[in-house]
Amino acid sequence: MHAPHTPAVRLPIASDADLAWVRQQVRQTAADLGFSLVQQTKLVTAASELARNTLVHGGGGHVDIRTLAAGPAHGLRLSFVDTGPGIRDVERAMTDGFTTGGGLGMGLSGAKRLVQEFVLDSRHGHGTTVTVTDWASHLPSPRAGAP
Repeated sequence: MHAPHTPAVRLPIASDADLAWVRQQVRQTAADLGFSLVQQTKLVTAASELARNTLVHGGGGHVDIRTLAAGPAHGLRLSFVDTGPGIRDVERAMTDGFTTGGGLGMGLSGAKRLVQEFVLDSRHGHGTTVTVTDWASHLPSPRAGAP
């Protein structure tokens, strides 16, 4: 189903201070859309992991924050974009426990589990874009029943 959306709000990801700003903006936008506190926490956690990856592994970039509407349902789409080296082995990078940054290795796979939709586009040497989408649970997801 097509989900009309508003123009994106673009936030830079170039420093630790930007990571805090991204988390704050995602939480506020999700709250404004009627996401439950649990949903807000999951979305902010995913956004925090993805923003940190954008900074640490991608050398910085930006996040586009879009609100979505499909009938009575409201959603939030976050696209984290960098022009860094890309991910050499996406399948391996999506495996729990894999890390190149000394962390727990839960960033990408953990973020994927926290949201309803997760798309990763990375070509080694050409940057990475990770897009996640979540829908407020008190309303039916527009994708419910979709093939």
